[in-house]
Amino acid sequence: MYKSFVFFLFTCLFTQGQEKIVSIHVLGIVQDAGAPHIACEKACCSTLFKNSELSPEVVSLGVIDEATQKTFLFEATPDITTQLRALRGKTDFKTNDIPDGIFLTHAHIGHYTGLMYLGKEATNAKAVSVYAMPKMKRFLEENGPWSQLVHNSNIQIEALKNKAEIQLTSALKVIPFTVPHRDEYSETVGYTIIGPQKRILFIPDIDKWEKWKTSIVAEIAKVDYAFLDATFYDAQEINNRAISEIPHPFVIESMELFKNLPKSEKAKVYFIHLNHTNPLLNANSEESKEVLKKGYHIARKHMRFEL
Repeated sequence: MYKSFVFFLFTCLFTQGQEKIVSIHVLGIVQDAGAPHIACEKACCSTLFKNSELSPEVVSLGVIDEATQKTFLFEATPDITTQLRALRGKTDFKTNDIPDGIFLTHAHIGHYTGLMYLGKEATNAKAVSVYAMPKMKRFLEENGPWSQLVHNSNIQIEALKNKAEIQLTSALKVIPFTVPHRDEYSETVGYTIIGPQKRILFIPDIDKWEKWKTSIVAEIAKVDYAFLDATFYDAQEINNRAISEIPHPFVIESMELFKNLPKSEKAKVYFIHLNHTNPLLNANSEESKEVLKKGYHIARKHMRFEL
């Protein structure tokens, strides 16, 4: 009986070390048009034009479930080619670049146009699951060139419903929820990504927090990490355009809203979806130092989180 107990204990310890995990990987952090930004003459893009491999790439998250050997992508960006190869390189199993599912938030250029690389001019993929809300689904089905992907069975659109949970694997669930944003072609959603132990909130695009009928503070309390829209640090970045045309929450506004949160709640926040002009892209900027000093985080490419 003693030997049986020792064997049982050894087995438990061994399997604990070998436990398969679900992990989130930051594949990109910038706004739709990327960095370097087209026609940008500012210092923020000059180095990146000379060294494009340094690009922080357009906002995207990758998910890996080691137990089921599956990968999932959140956002199909213009940088999808390198992002999928990067995600593949982070797995502990043999796979190809094509994920088991792609989740879209909305129909703005940085969030879905990477789907074009699944078509016959590129990979000519076979029935890749693309998860989309009703208006987004119709937009893809009824407008070229995206409709060609559907007709040629390069993609298979999986319908999402607001706040309806999707079970992807035994250890991974996703809940989409609508948020207010410029919805010219589709609705806009954020996602709660749920692993065995932890949850992530992903809202890369939203109008001002007060336009959302849901409390962002309450939503942060429900998760372990919150990746939130931080397109602009403040209004100075867009002094050549009307603020009303770009109603994202400024980073300074978000920090003001969250200022009374305990340190543990502030530490959950990772600012993401940064415009190419956003000083938070420079880790050495005074603005970056101020964000960190106040207890928040700034998302960086290659960050990894276990769920």
